[in-house]
Amino acid sequence: MALRNRSKDAPAGKGPGVKGGKGTAPAKKKLPRGARLQQIKRAFAVTRQNDPKVLPYLLAAFFGPFLLLLALGFVVGQPIYLGFLGLLVALIVTAFVFGRRVQATAYSQVEGQLGAAAAVLDNMRGDWRVTPAVGFTREQDLLHRVIGLPGVVLVAEGARNRTRNLVVTEKKRLARWIGDVPVYEVLVGDGEGQVGLRELEKHFLKLPRNIKGKQVNELDRKLKAMGGAGAMPIPKGPMPTRMPRK
Repeated sequence: MALRNRSKDAPAGKGPGVKGGKGTAPAKKKLPRGARLQQIKRAFAVTRQNDPKVLPYLLAAFFGPFLLLLALGFVVGQPIYLGFLGLLVALIVTAFVFGRRVQATAYSQVEGQLGAAAAVLDNMRGDWRVTPAVGFTREQDLLHRVIGLPGVVLVAEGARNRTRNLVVTEKKRLARWIGDVPVYEVLVGDGEGQVGLRELEKHFLKLPRNIKGKQVNELDRKLKAMGGAGAMPIPKGPMPTRMPRK
């Protein structure tokens, strides 16, 4: 469960954003059409290698709704209209099923690896500024820092008793920089009060929006100046960044 903490040691700073002082988030580059197609092909190849059922699922997802609506079109005397509608529905359903199978395969490949949570955090929807491994222990417990509209989220991977010290240390470092911006804590795991790796993005999307985009940029600028990023590895699995989602 995420815990919330507010530091009152200093007021929140007001300064220019990271882009031209206007407080706007960095523009995200769009992939060229050919590059996106190659990305989808690679995702399919990796998924099919690890999930032999993906092709039957995709065929069923496409032909199921298409043939159903086409047959209904012949019954009501509108085969062209309902056939076209069935094609659109089939493409949407197929894209959804494909995205879910790719995502499941990606999670299965990073689960259990050092830095798995950082790989998931780095591919979440929305404007999240992720700094992996701001703290770590000899036992390879990790602490990641995420900045977003909820404020600052500290995400720990590892044993609760060891990561607790990492969280406390990071909060002390943050106190002089973030003012009264909320700080949340997340411990990744399958135990009570923890957030599973597959539920991590959903958990983030449920957090309240406490600050504005301009403050996110300012926080990002300040904390980058503060430094503290570690050099721990992050899994390089095929985490989908722009695949269809529910």
